[in-house]
Amino acid sequence: MFTKGISGNKNGRPVNSKNKVNQEIRAKFQLLIENNFEQIENDFKSLQPNERVRFYLDFSRFVLPTLKSTEIIETNNKFFEPITININDE
Repeated sequence: MFTKGISGNKNGRPVNSKNKVNQEIRAKFQLLIENNFEQIENDFKSLQPNERVRFYLDFSRFVLPTLKSTEIIETNNKFFEPITININDE
């Protein structure tokens, strides 16, 4: 008989255990980056500034943890004021 919350599968991965396949792929990817770092750095230097920004953003997904989206709740009927940043080339 089926009981809610109990799968009956005793052969599955234990709760909170790491996925071995993912660990192996991450280790191989890290090794690939480490072994080719000089080439990656040279390629990076050859990019245009806007391409470098895209590279930073795309590559950071593999290094930095992904943050959960957040919700802003209005309090005291105050609204956020926009921030303007002026960059002057001197």
